[in-house]
Amino acid sequence: MSINKTRGWLYFIARLLGDVNAVKKGKVGKRIARRAAGKATGKALGKLFK
Repeated sequence: MSINKTRGWLYFIARLLGDVNAVKKGKVGKRIARRAAGKATGKALGKLFK
């Protein structure tokens, strides 16, 4: 298994753990909003520096 695949799995697991933690704390809406904002920012910056 390559380092990139391992890193990808670790990020995936971290994201799942963050989702579980948000559900436990009752902050799912805030987490969804932040993830959507981060995704939109990433896309905008990607187009800007293309």
